[in-house]
Amino acid sequence: MDFGLNFFPVIDPARKSAPEYYQETIKLAVAAESLGFEHVQTVEHYGSPYGGYCPDPVTLLSAIAARTSRIRLTTGAVIAAFNHPLKTAAKLSMLDNLSQGRLDAGFGRGFLPDEFGLFQVPMAESRARFAEMVDVCTALWSEDSVTWTGEFYRFGPVSLLPRPVQRPHPPVFVASATSAESCAAAGKAGHHLQVVPSVTSREQLREMLTAYREARAASDHPSRPRIQIKYTCYLSENRAEALETAERFERNYVDHMAGAVAGWAGTRSGQYPGYEKFVDKVRGYDFDAALAATKVLAGTPAEVRDQLAAIAGWYGDDLTVSIQVSPGHMPYEQSERTLRLFADQVMGEI
Repeated sequence: MDFGLNFFPVIDPARKSAPEYYQETIKLAVAAESLGFEHVQTVEHYGSPYGGYCPDPVTLLSAIAARTSRIRLTTGAVIAAFNHPLKTAAKLSMLDNLSQGRLDAGFGRGFLPDEFGLFQVPMAESRARFAEMVDVCTALWSEDSVTWTGEFYRFGPVSLLPRPVQRPHPPVFVASATSAESCAAAGKAGHHLQVVPSVTSREQLREMLTAYREARAASDHPSRPRIQIKYTCYLSENRAEALETAERFERNYVDHMAGAVAGWAGTRSGQYPGYEKFVDKVRGYDFDAALAATKVLAGTPAEVRDQLAAIAGWYGDDLTVSIQVSPGHMPYEQSERTLRLFADQVMGEI
């Protein structure tokens, strides 16, 4: 099992400024590299405290690239529907060059109605736009000249500059929230996978991972499949302190998520079956139930090691667990203590 560091800024600007958040994120990424973490990753969201401090993961990861030399840099994920593939491929390739070949390119469909409204993109197009984005980017990275005539984009001939360092292209990750079908498609295409257990049941996530692994094995791709699974993590030698902190900042996350998913109350989409239930799920959030279901890592180092052993038993020991140690407006010193405690007494003991 490998471990990475995940940044998802769910922050009220009144509690922590953007410059403060960015500087703390870079410092944590530098520390993560020195402690042996495999990757850092961040998201793409717009217009609200739910991720809005990171509208462009490439910009933040480029700043991290300038301060590091080994740790991999992962978009988790670029939202296909909100970006033109020619520009996306070029920006990601530039990051691969700036980092000397450390990019893992994660792509996602997006799921918030309000964000689709901001970009005036129909949610009904998200799956097709996602598929075309990934195909265009891999073509631009891999081929000397590309002429593209697709459902949404037409251009060329064009030769992408700069060419990516990694050949034939950087590793491609597909972010999937609840869809076994999407996981199977990613496996068949030979892509890697990003999943978030907090938004799905254990049984559903098992089905998703089984669909991915079986499809990838059947397609006989030469590279080793990589699966990133994301958790928030709260650690202390004092169990009560860890759980109090976890409940407070998980509640902050849920409160901001409630505002972000509110658009689902009046939205229905065949592209997103069951997503209209997000509103009720958020309203019914219970920290104790989430902890019991291991949707969050929290407690003493020994307890978190036990949680990770359970996760490996449920989902496989070939995972890369990506932890978030800086949720919400948590003070930097507390985030760094968690990171170092995890590296020393959790990661170092597994």
